[in-house]
Amino acid sequence: MLGYMNQEALRRTLSSGEVWFYSRSRQALWHKGETSGNRILVRSVWMDCDGDTILVKAHPTGPVCHTGNQTCFFQELTEKDVED
Repeated sequence: MLGYMNQEALRRTLSSGEVWFYSRSRQALWHKGETSGNRILVRSVWMDCDGDTILVKAHPTGPVCHTGNQTCFFQELTEKDVED
């Protein structure tokens, strides 16, 4: 899944061991699984060479996607999908 974090979401993720995000649409912190119960347990947190992207390696306790799929990336694209 792809999500956004601000400094507070990252701080809570690192201190709690569970993933927190920042919802840009609600402009609020979001603890993954607070309503669904499907939390994401942190294994490790990595930063890229530019310091502008974070990779969280984690273990989900249930489906990650709001659609009920294990992952949000379940729709493969092909060249045909992007034809004009």
